[in-house]
Amino acid sequence: METVAENRCFGGVQGVYTHSSTATGTDMTFGLFLPEEAQDGPVPILWYLSGLTCTHENAMVKAGAQAWAAEQGIALVFPDTSPRGEGVPNDDAYDLGQGAGFYVNATQSPWSANFKMWDYIAEELPALLGENFPVDLERQSITGHSMGGHGALTLAMTLKGRFRSVSAFSPICNPAGSDWGRKQLTAYLGSDESKWATHDSSLLMAEHGFDGPVLIDTGTDDQFMELLKPETLSQAMAGKRQEGQFRMQKGYDHSYFFVSTFIEDHIAFHADALYA
Repeated sequence: METVAENRCFGGVQGVYTHSSTATGTDMTFGLFLPEEAQDGPVPILWYLSGLTCTHENAMVKAGAQAWAAEQGIALVFPDTSPRGEGVPNDDAYDLGQGAGFYVNATQSPWSANFKMWDYIAEELPALLGENFPVDLERQSITGHSMGGHGALTLAMTLKGRFRSVSAFSPICNPAGSDWGRKQLTAYLGSDESKWATHDSSLLMAEHGFDGPVLIDTGTDDQFMELLKPETLSQAMAGKRQEGQFRMQKGYDHSYFFVSTFIEDHIAFHADALYA
């Protein structure tokens, strides 16, 4: 692992690091904010998974999350959204290939060689963080935006007991029934739709739910509403009698202006679970 940058930030340190990934077969970059309390021992950790076209940097510089994480004494990790580099498969469309890993393990050529983002987020990166930084892997929560909201929800509901809480900003709620999903799941996992269900948060919620609190925020003026399908997740949460909140925020869109407006709420929400 190599240090790209470390900057003093709200009493803590915002770092950027690269490492060779066995999951993706490429070098991967991630951001990690450690609050001041990390100088005295391991701190709880909140994962932030980003959306289509993003790198580790988007949320790190646009969400305004570090101030609130510092206040709560929580570490923040900002992974990349896909493998990158020469020889890594890509597509001319912005919503497939590099920058659009969808947090799945691809099984179809040419993606299967590198696009193992599920293994990277679920196994490899947590182990790397635990070995090299003062983070408490017994106290983890997860959030994300758009494609990252999809990833956060599916990881949380599948990895039982891993995360104490889950939240999402404008998540892709029903990729198996949306053009933001059917295209990518076909490319990465093949045309057998039965293999898609484990990567659809609405289907997972209806079947399993989540053993902890859930917070979902979507803007009423989100320009991608028909692709996100928030009503599918809302109905699934109600049907499962899931502990949580599903909020439609009047006048907000899909941008980081929206995310930064409500990031304080989300970090406070996770802090309640992480320090319970």
